[in-house]
Amino acid sequence: MDITTLVKLTSRAWSLDILALLHSGTPGRQAALVSSSGAGRTALVQSLDHLVDLRLLERNPGHGHPLRPEYRLTSKGVEAAVIADKIKRLAPEPAGQNLLRRMWTVPVLVASLTPRHFTQIKTELNSITDRALSQSLKQLLEQRWLQRTVDTAIIPSRPLYKAAGVGALISRAAEIERV
Repeated sequence: MDITTLVKLTSRAWSLDILALLHSGTPGRQAALVSSSGAGRTALVQSLDHLVDLRLLERNPGHGHPLRPEYRLTSKGVEAAVIADKIKRLAPEPAGQNLLRRMWTVPVLVASLTPRHFTQIKTELNSITDRALSQSLKQLLEQRWLQRTVDTAIIPSRPLYKAAGVGALISRAAEIERV
């Protein structure tokens, strides 16, 4: 998986949850996914449609009702589901799960696996806004998934961000292909 695909994948709150649930054996029916994930039906359906658009899921032909289809993982989806399951298992507490549902959490952690300045993270995640990146960095620092140090070797000094603790484990679990 590359960083662009990861950004697209995490753009819907329940995408990682759905993939992890399907990987762990939850049936691909809406009712089962709603009860297992705790997502609202509308949000879940939007995430399912998003995963179909990304070709990570497909409707299971011959199964389910036309208004309540059953889904299954594609071959590309199986790989993504393994990664999603690893990521979800690393943050079992509710605060961590809520943070993982935010669009930029995982991509920012991946971009900051090695120490990076704000502009370097922004360049790697070219579609992120300054405000979204600032908010993500703040939330990740509060959760202690990110470490901030000041680079005094340059003038003016600038902060460096690096994934730490659970954040570093999540970053490594995402297995991003660097180009």
